[in-house]
Amino acid sequence: MRQSWHGIWMGLTLAMMCSASTTANTGSGPDSWIGSGVPITKPEWSYDRAGHLLERLGFGGTPEEIEQLAAMTPRDAVDWLVDYGQVSNRGVPEFDESGIFDSGMEPFPRSRAEAVQRARDMGHSMGIAVKPGGDRRYQHVVNKYFYYLRSNRLENHRLGQYWAQRILLTERPFEEKIALFWHGHFATSDDKVRDYRKMARQIDLFRKQGVGNFRNLVLAVAQDPAMLVFLDAGENVKGRPNENFSREILELFTMGIGNYTENDIREAARAFTGWTNDSLAFVVKTELHDEEDKTFLGQTGNFDGAGIIDVIMAHESTARFITKKLYRYFVATDAPPKRIEQLADLLRQNNYELKPLLKAMFTARDFYAPHAYSSQIKSPVQLVLSTYRKLGVTALPGVPDFHTATESLGQKLLYPPNVAGWEGGRSWITPATLVERGNFAKQVLFPDIGEYLSPDRVLTQIYRDVGTKLNVGLDITSATVVGAASGNSMNMMSSSDMMVAISDEEYNTRYGAYHGTIMAMKRVKPVLRVPAAIDLVGMVQRQGLATTSDVVDHFQTRLLRLPLSSEHRDVLIGFLTRELGTKEIGAAISYLEEPLRMLVHLIMSTPEYQLS
Repeated sequence: MRQSWHGIWMGLTLAMMCSASTTANTGSGPDSWIGSGVPITKPEWSYDRAGHLLERLGFGGTPEEIEQLAAMTPRDAVDWLVDYGQVSNRGVPEFDESGIFDSGMEPFPRSRAEAVQRARDMGHSMGIAVKPGGDRRYQHVVNKYFYYLRSNRLENHRLGQYWAQRILLTERPFEEKIALFWHGHFATSDDKVRDYRKMARQIDLFRKQGVGNFRNLVLAVAQDPAMLVFLDAGENVKGRPNENFSREILELFTMGIGNYTENDIREAARAFTGWTNDSLAFVVKTELHDEEDKTFLGQTGNFDGAGIIDVIMAHESTARFITKKLYRYFVATDAPPKRIEQLADLLRQNNYELKPLLKAMFTARDFYAPHAYSSQIKSPVQLVLSTYRKLGVTALPGVPDFHTATESLGQKLLYPPNVAGWEGGRSWITPATLVERGNFAKQVLFPDIGEYLSPDRVLTQIYRDVGTKLNVGLDITSATVVGAASGNSMNMMSSSDMMVAISDEEYNTRYGAYHGTIMAMKRVKPVLRVPAAIDLVGMVQRQGLATTSDVVDHFQTRLLRLPLSSEHRDVLIGFLTRELGTKEIGAAISYLEEPLRMLVHLIMSTPEYQLS
């Protein structure tokens, strides 16, 4: 049955993708609305436009949630979303940490070699004392190093899962959407930070200050431990300034290329010298800070980092740069220059308070114009989580794995590809990722039993081999030698060679990696592997849908912002009717669930479903 369904899916999906929908776009306004800052009025407000607002300022929603917004005035709907601090969010729990961190590990070594060198110099490393004698005196140090690398990776995986779960439960969708925007803007990856606590605090900073004052947000990010580690603040000292942060704050965070010089980068770096962190706290090491005058963007003074940020905010390019970035993310890729200037002026007039800018952006007719309405390709995170929200899922499924699904589509929370973040837009769609998007839909609706094994806890073949050899009695050295078989003495070292290896070996890296991985898997709390709780038959019954055409219309309204063409609608109605053997839903209730899942899979595989 599943194989024949795959053929049906491929045939119908390819047919749908050969032509774009020609149905009238009932949600967007006329062309005259493009670039218009005139607020949309209550008579112009509709269910479709409320759905568009919730899609862009959140992650979509059920018909009931959209109807609640549609019942408000446009201004009240925007206020409710943007003023999220006034909305109770008691149903969202705090992150349930596994307790993998201990203070003795700080400062965590940058490499295994550094961990061992620290042990040689100090007699201990990461809270682990060096053995006073015996074999492999540094083995426990190496074990601890690899333990923390592996456990932090697993815990950061759980943190990303937690964020996704928050998005499903939250009563404040824009809080999470603006945090995701800033996460891509001030892109910081745990690949380098290697501390889930710092990453968690940075995302929480984006929630708390995401719609506040932009100047204050930039300063908070400049003092944020995750960013300080990511852009090498510890190496930015008087006399040897490191330009990593000063370059990125100008190029990517505030002004954009062409509005500063290389000398401005060097002078800004001097101003940020001595700014570093002590674990989770921001500190200024005054003895490492350059107190001499700096000349930056034409101004001279004894600037520190805060002073540099103030000069940046006074530059005319800054408001335009961040306004355009926000516009392209939330409104449209094609940004009318006049509209950008209007909004940038508003941001300057309000001393970089973001709420007036955002509310003006989202209430304007321009936000609902043809160039904006359902014109953006969903990011992988948007695709996955809006799917769950639209289907009423409130517990993040473990099958398919959230990170595996989004990473295969080009995005993984807490791991931006570089300091510029995700490119977005058309880069989300390639021939390969388009197929993967259809596969994701299939995995949600028809979960594979093989997915119930957590992908983040599968040992590599090398580690499985090590474990097997240790379990049958081989010692560490022979168990970690490539090619040493558990039951073949001819492939094993001679006893005399073995003794020399043991006495000469200060530590065994492969064993340390194996041991650390096993300990991490034991201590980090597992992610539950359960499929999505989706009741499509219940949706049909609650809506009182009587015919296959009623069902197709309901699910395209629930899942799509752009309706299907009449031709594609007819294809889906015909498909469901054939699967059920009747047009009457009541006669097919007892076997309705699987055909409904096939139908929803087809809708989620269409080009229209890829658009937000």
